[in-house]
Amino acid sequence: MSVWDRPEPPTRPVPLDRERIVAAAIALADEGGLDGVSLRKVAARLNAGPMRLYGYISTKQELFDLMVDEVYAEILPQEQPGDWREALRILAHRTRHAALRHEWLADLLGGRPALGPNALAVGEATLAALDSLTDIDTAMRAMETVSAYFTGAIRREIANLRAERVTGLSKHDWQRASGPHLTRMLATGRFPALTKAVYDGTDVDAEASFETGLDWVLDAVAARLTRPPA
Repeated sequence: MSVWDRPEPPTRPVPLDRERIVAAAIALADEGGLDGVSLRKVAARLNAGPMRLYGYISTKQELFDLMVDEVYAEILPQEQPGDWREALRILAHRTRHAALRHEWLADLLGGRPALGPNALAVGEATLAALDSLTDIDTAMRAMETVSAYFTGAIRREIANLRAERVTGLSKHDWQRASGPHLTRMLATGRFPALTKAVYDGTDVDAEASFETGLDWVLDAVAARLTRPPA
C-alpha cells in the first residue's frame, strides 16, 4: 500500500500527523539539503521517538515523496491557465521559483513521475490546456519536452548557487579569478568559436537565460501541435 493510501495511526502520546512530519522535514532540507534529513532528525525536531514516525512513513523515500508533493502545492496554478503556452510557461516558472525556495527540490526532479495529489493536480491542469489541441501522445511529449528543459535549467542554476556558497566566489568573482587562465588558452588560437563567445557574447543573468530558452522550446512545441482530426 502506498503512502498516499495508508491510513495514519492514532496521534497519542505526542500529537503527530504526516503534515507536521513533512513540514519538519522540509524545514530541515531547506536548512541543510537532503543530507540533513533523516527520520531521527525529524523525530527530534518534533520531540517524538524515531520509531513513532514509522507508523506514518515506512522509508526515507516515502518522506521525500511527501516533501515533493507538498512543494507541488506551491507550483499548482491558482486558476486554470488560459491556453497551452501559458500553462507550460506557468509550470516552468513556478517550478523554478519553488526550487529557488527549496533548493533540494532540484535533486528530486526528473525521475519517475510524482504521484501525490498536488503533483497530479499540476499535471492535470497542464495537460488539460493541451487536451483539445492535439492527440494525447503529442500532448504528453510536449509536456515532457518542456519539463526536460526547465529541469536541466533549474539544476544548472542551483548548482551555480551551491558553487558560490562552497567557494565563496560570486559568478563575477569566479570569472575574474579564472580570467588569466582562460585568456592564455584563447590566445593559442585553438578555440575561435569560444573566443568569439567570450569577447563578443552578451552576459545574461539566470532568469533571462531561463526565459529565453523557455521561449525557444515553446516555439518548437508550437510547431508540432496539430488539431486532431474530427
